[in-house]
Amino acid sequence: MSKALVAYFSAGGTTAALSEKLAAGIGADLFEIRPEVPYTKADLNWLNKQSRSSVEMNDRSARPAIACRVENMDQYDVVFVGFPIWWYREPSIIDTFMEAYDFSGKTVVPFATSGGSGMGDSSENMQALAKGAKVTAGKRFGRLASKAELKNWAELWL
Repeated sequence: MSKALVAYFSAGGTTAALSEKLAAGIGADLFEIRPEVPYTKADLNWLNKQSRSSVEMNDRSARPAIACRVENMDQYDVVFVGFPIWWYREPSIIDTFMEAYDFSGKTVVPFATSGGSGMGDSSENMQALAKGAKVTAGKRFGRLASKAELKNWAELWL
C-alpha cells in the first residue's frame, strides 16, 4: 500500500473539513498549507479587484509564502492536494506548494471544494509545476461529501 499525504489550503474551513475526512478515511498524514501572512476577510473579497486574493489570481507569477514545510516529503508515494477553487483554478499558494518540493515519481491527486465551479485547468497547471510527477485529473467535491465517498474515490490511487 502507498504512503499518502493529504496537503490542503483552506480559506474558510470547508476544504479543511473535507481534507480531515479524507485523511481519516484513508489513513493518510495531514498537512495544512498555511500562508506565512494569513488571509483576512478583506483579502478574500473576490468582488474587490484590489483585494489580496484578486491581485494574486490576476498575476500568474504570484507565489504567496507558506508558513511551514512538509517534513520528509520523500516518504510519500501519493500526495492529495486540496484547495478551494478560486477564479476557476487552484489558488496561487498551491502553485507555491507545487514548486517547493520534488514530486518526481509521485502521484499527485488534486481535489477541490467549490459552490459550483469545476476544476478548470488546475490539474494541468499543477502538472506543469511538478515535473516528473503524475498529476491526475482531480475532482471537485461539495462540502457534504462523506468519508466513504472520499475514501472510495481516493482508493483509485492507493
